[in-house]
Amino acid sequence: IAILHIVNNAEIPIALFGGSLFKSYSAYAGVQDAMVQWWYGHNAVGFFLTTAFLGMMYYFIPKQAGRPIYSYRLSVVHFWSLNFIYMWAGPHHLQYTALPDWAQSLGMVFSLMLLAPSWGGMMNGIMTLSGAWHKLRTDPILKFLVTALSFYGMSTFEGPMMAIKTVNALSHYTEWTVGHVHSGALGWVAMITIGSMYYLIPRLFGRESMFSTKLIEWHFWLSTIGVVLYIASMWIAGVAQGLMWRASNADGTLTYSFAQVLNTMYPFYGIRLLGGTLFLSGMLMMAYNVWRTVRIGRVVDDAAIPQAVHA
Repeated sequence: IAILHIVNNAEIPIALFGGSLFKSYSAYAGVQDAMVQWWYGHNAVGFFLTTAFLGMMYYFIPKQAGRPIYSYRLSVVHFWSLNFIYMWAGPHHLQYTALPDWAQSLGMVFSLMLLAPSWGGMMNGIMTLSGAWHKLRTDPILKFLVTALSFYGMSTFEGPMMAIKTVNALSHYTEWTVGHVHSGALGWVAMITIGSMYYLIPRLFGRESMFSTKLIEWHFWLSTIGVVLYIASMWIAGVAQGLMWRASNADGTLTYSFAQVLNTMYPFYGIRLLGGTLFLSGMLMMAYNVWRTVRIGRVVDDAAIPQAVHA
């Protein structure tokens, strides 16, 4: 959080008093401002929305599956690789801008490098289920955790692919980027958090399980179908949008107007709305399930704190 905000928010004060209270301007300007914003701003994805939730994955999947993590060494390599590489990937958001070409290429190269540690971590989580795959048939909490891991793998493949300049020329500024962001935000971050909460809440309130396992099952399917509808519609819309924007007539004029492109998007926006509604419905089920679990919970006795033994 500190890395994300401190440098990004550097400001030059203009007027502390008078007509505009605390008026200030960014300490950077032009392309330098854009570079600073993405160099540090990419940590919102790279650290806040990745490493924190990877910690949840590395803890809760082994707990729920009853299996040790597949490779502790791989998890350490995964962690330090992300720390080193992620900040350097920021310029991939500024392809085909006024940013120097070498900086754009640097962002693309480091984005492609991210594929290795990201998929190494995903495979580490998947391989942890060796010998426990049968539990997926009956354990909806484990379904949440493993599906989140699948979305993590999908998002971390899609991100480096979209950083390639030729792909970025089509995808940038389109709904494809929206689909990519939500495959990470809803598919990875939300679902790993939901699975972790379903594991924690009964234990915090002295229960062996949530109030209703069937509601968790319903929540899982509503969330999964909702996310798939959401991101698939945005992928298709984004590709169509990019192709329509770059289409030109023989005389060099654009084939499609802005209004024509927008009209093409309406059916996909409807599918996105349906997907979001399904996801929201699942969250409302979770809220009810949590409320009922907490309501019938009991006070958990404090665990005994081990005392130092004197020799």
